[in-house]
This record gives sequence, C-alpha cells and structure tokens, in this order.
Amino acid sequence: MLSTNLREQSSLMARLLHLVDCLLVVGYLAGLVYWYRVPWSEHYTRLIIITFFLSLVVFQSFQLYRSWRGWKFYKEFYVIIRAWATIVGLLLFYFFIFKISVAYSRVVFMIWSTTTPILVFLLHISARKTLRFYRRRGKNIRRAVIAGAGDLGLSLIRELESIPWAGIEVMGFFDDKVSEEPRLARLGMPLLGDIGMLPDYLSKNDIDYVYIALPMRAERKIFSILRECRSLGSRIYLVPDLYVFGLHHAEVQSLGKMLILNFNPHTEWKRGFDVLFSLSVLIASSPLMLLISLLIKLEDGGAIIYRHKRITAAGKEFDCLKFRTMRVGAEHELEDLLENNPRLREEWEQTFKLKNDPRITRIGKLLRKTSLDEFPQFINVLKGDMSVVGARPIVGGELTAFYRESAGRYCSMKPGITGPWQVSKRSDIDDYQERVDLDDWYILNYSLWTDIKIILRTVYIMFKRDGAY
Repeated sequence: MLSTNLREQSSLMARLLHLVDCLLVVGYLAGLVYWYRVPWSEHYTRLIIITFFLSLVVFQSFQLYRSWRGWKFYKEFYVIIRAWATIVGLLLFYFFIFKISVAYSRVVFMIWSTTTPILVFLLHISARKTLRFYRRRGKNIRRAVIAGAGDLGLSLIRELESIPWAGIEVMGFFDDKVSEEPRLARLGMPLLGDIGMLPDYLSKNDIDYVYIALPMRAERKIFSILRECRSLGSRIYLVPDLYVFGLHHAEVQSLGKMLILNFNPHTEWKRGFDVLFSLSVLIASSPLMLLISLLIKLEDGGAIIYRHKRITAAGKEFDCLKFRTMRVGAEHELEDLLENNPRLREEWEQTFKLKNDPRITRIGKLLRKTSLDEFPQFINVLKGDMSVVGARPIVGGELTAFYRESAGRYCSMKPGITGPWQVSKRSDIDDYQERVDLDDWYILNYSLWTDIKIILRTVYIMFKRDGAY
C-alpha cells in the first residue's frame, strides 16, 4: 500500500519540495537579517516577495524537480547552482535598475547568495535519501522494459542492478533475435516478445520506462518504437550504443544547428594538474635525484638516464626516461639470455619483463623496488608526453599484439607514471589481458578524484615496496 501511495503522490511530493525550497530561501534570508541585527524595512519585505516568486519560476524552469532516479548527486547540485545564480543575477539587476543596493546589508546579501544553494542541496539530499530508503525496500518502484537484448541491453540491466536505490524494476526484454542470446537465461530475465509486440504490451500493462537498447544501425526499429509507443503512457529513453564500444567520455556538442559527439577525452584539467604536481615533485626531490645520479655514475661509469621508446596519445612514440637500472650494454645481452633459457623467454613473451633479471645493477635493484627509477618521467610529463596518472607506458609491439580492439582507447590518452595497474598488483600481474583490462578501466573512468586516490595509494606502495621489480 505504501508503494502505491508513494507512486501516486510522486508529483505531489515534487510540488511540495518546490514550495519548501522557496520557503527555505526566503526564510534563510529573514533569519540572516535577524541574526545580524539589521533593521527590517519595506525593502526587505519587497525582496522576500520578489525572491519567493523568482524561486518558484526559475527553479521550475531549470527542471529541478524532474525525476533524479539513477543520477549522481553532483548533477543535481550543478543544476541548483545554475538556477540560483540566475536568481542572484536577476536580483542584482533589480538593485542596479532601481539604485537601491544601499538599502541592504552587503554582509547579509553576500552570505545569503553564496550559501543558499548548499542549504537547498542538503534539503534535496535528505529527500532523495528518504526515497532511496524506501526504494531499497521495494517501495516507490518504477517498472521498465528494455527493447534490445544484445550487448547494450545486457550492459544496461547490469547497470540498473548495480543501483538498486534508483528503484527501477526491469520486467523483461523485447528482441527479434533473442534466440541468439543465451545470456538472458543466466540473468533470469524473461523474453516478453519481439519488437513488434511492444506497443500491445504497453497498452495492456502499466510500464513507466521503455529503454531502447538497439544498435544505431537498427534505425527503422527505433523510429517504429518512437512512432508507435510515445502515446502509450511510458517515458521512452534511447541508450546510445556508444557504451558497447566503451566510449564513456563521449560528449554531446553542437556545431551550428547540428549535434555532434566529441570522442576526445576532456583532459584540460589533467594537464594543469600534471604540470603543477610534476614541478612540485621535481623541486622537492632534486637533492635525492642528484644523489641517485651520482650513485649510478660511480657504480659503472655509464649513462645516468635510460631512454626507451613508448607509445603516447594518437599512437606517437616518445623517449620515456628512467634512471638506468641495468648494466651498460644490457639491451644487447637480452637475446642471448632468452635463447639460453626457455623459462625466461616464456616469461618475457608473456609480460615483457623478467622478475629476476640478471642484468640489473645493485643500485638498480633498489631503484626498481622503490620505483625511484621512474622519477625522471616527471620530465616527460612536463614535456607533454605523459601524465602523472594514466595507462601503462607500453611499446609498439605490445599495442599491436595485445590491445587489438582497445588500441584506439589506449591511444586516446597519454600514459601515466602510475595508474591502476601499479596500485592493484603492480608487476605481480601475470595475465597480460588483466593489465589491458586495468588500462581500459582507467581510460573509461578517469577523474580528478580517481587520480588523487591512485597517487596516494602509489605513495603507500612505494614505502611498502611490494610487487615492483
């Protein structure tokens, strides 16, 4: 009964939240005026009335009370800030036109205009947490069907299962070629019929959402669903099959009157972070790097820096810098070493590394164990060849031999000094495909917070000295 009541009253709850938001905004203003002992005047009464009606109109026009099922909290906060910035801008225009800004306390207005969106957001979080509480317990549920049982449809059902708080229950699939998809049985999801049966099903059942998870090449079926089902009481959503190809960072942009998809990862923030972080590390570690350089030189008199070709964005090669950890001429010894030892050859062909490489020098063992041999790569970061956090720097042979379908994703970003491969198991990963999967995961999920967590984890592992060679 509670589920039915919540379902029927969802629009009423949205209107109630809208009213509470408006009252919160003006109530907070009145409270600040009282707290700072500012004399009340007709100007504040007029401001209260104007703000209340502005909030009613602007909050609604920014669709602040849409269904936020499945959305991240920060998305809603972003909308709140945009809406509130519009209200503040209109109020400042009002002050300017009527020359009445002197009638208001600057301190009160400054505090009110900067902190109100936080209060509104906290109120919305409380409302969403309450709804999530009921949804996790099977209340306030929305029912959905998915048109398309291929990779895209299966990815969608797995995503919905990972966010039970969204309260979306999938009733089943519609697909014309479902006999070719035995994975449906493993998911325990029923086949409700072929695509042509969808309109009849919607007319006889109370379904809230229809998710079209068909490949874009099936445009005729997509248009048919849109034409025949939009008047049957369900909200219809098209899930672009970009996600099948792992293009999570594709961005919708406009080019004149046309919409285009930008497949180039948004990494401008990453470059600024890389430069500041690398400069800080290089300055702070310069005495240590000088000491390491001296020790390498004293051991055998060879070069301090080792340069090795690696792949960066767009598939270009660059000289990846490291402190030299092998004896002079080690690269020429590799073939003889592998030829005389089948076990080492098998290890090299599998991971492109040797755990107990006899060519490593004494100082080199320490540098590799602590990852200090990679510090010169911060110079690569400043040059723009690498990032602080990213996929593993690999050679061209690895890209063509192991990355195959994900090669395009790999070449969309710069490799990193550290990354998920280093903080997960580091060099202990024996399965090369697992390394590829970790690189894929980062490229599809990178963010500033992810980078910071990986850096902190890397520092911990460096002191733990586990898994590097």
